[in-house]
Amino acid sequence: MTQRPLNWGLLSTARINRALIPPLNASKRTYLLSAASRSESIAQAYARKWNIPRAHGSYESMLADPDIDVIYNPLPGTARLPLHA
Repeated sequence: MTQRPLNWGLLSTARINRALIPPLNASKRTYLLSAASRSESIAQAYARKWNIPRAHGSYESMLADPDIDVIYNPLPGTARLPLHA
């Protein structure tokens, strides 16, 4: 049984993503679908640069995308995002 690749989203345009993008693109089990930024123009430029199909101009927009299976949050461990029920 063949499973579809997991769709990944990058929850920022942080520099550390550079270490994750090549392995995601090389794997047959993952598909880098989206990147998000607080700015639509930054998200679009980042997506173009790294050949990422979707760009979200807010973090909330990407979190609401039903096609994303896995989100990589490159924030430091001391940073906190608000959790919503």
